[in-house]
Amino acid sequence: MLRILIADDEPLARERLRALLPKDIVLEVVGEYGSGTEAVEAIHRDKPDVVFLDMQMPGCDGLQVVAGLAPGERPAVVFVTAHEKFAVDAFAVRAVDYVLKPFDRERLGTALERAAEYVAARRLGDLGSRIEGLLASTGAESQARARRVAVKVDGRFVFLRFEEIGWVEAADNYVVIHALAGERLMVRETLSSIEERLGQQQFTRVNRSAIVRIDQVKELQPNPQGDYSVLLRDNTRLPLSRSLRGQFEKFLS
Repeated sequence: MLRILIADDEPLARERLRALLPKDIVLEVVGEYGSGTEAVEAIHRDKPDVVFLDMQMPGCDGLQVVAGLAPGERPAVVFVTAHEKFAVDAFAVRAVDYVLKPFDRERLGTALERAAEYVAARRLGDLGSRIEGLLASTGAESQARARRVAVKVDGRFVFLRFEEIGWVEAADNYVVIHALAGERLMVRETLSSIEERLGQQQFTRVNRSAIVRIDQVKELQPNPQGDYSVLLRDNTRLPLSRSLRGQFEKFLS
């Protein structure tokens, strides 16, 4: 079930969007609003899964609607507008899609499919956090077992102990977890969310696309350009971002 909210100052536009919503997805339109101000209030109140937002509305525009929401309460946002010029700004606030008017049923279906994937990934992350919380709350005897992360791979939950993970890299809308046993697990999650769940005691980011387990770092190698590369024990070589030079202390300790 996807709970959907529509915000557009043109009644006919709202009606058309609702009429073109796919019939093969279980969904509920929880509200339709003609101003950005009403949309913000409704999102706070009704907590929809997906919001279709016009870009220019009275009260506040679509970007201001998103800005009025805390990151943790943002639904999947799909901008639906007649203006191309706001696309860069839309994706900067992590919209899942940007649909230009006029659109057809197929284009709207694609946008809703992307939104559904976002919602599913978010629900999975919440579920994984709850599972890890249960693992951590089963008593002092289970504290060692709680030092693991639950990820969903091909429809199944995989529980990885921290010491089984060598490093993690970003891959478009996924992350790839490189296990020390040689297995590569592709997970639909962001690198930042994985980084938060792993913590910073045993893991550290070495650049914008990679996180490594600290005890898997074999060498720090200088490059001719004055930068450094991180050499892991499996001989994977990763660039160390200049902005993360402060991680030296973690490696040395």
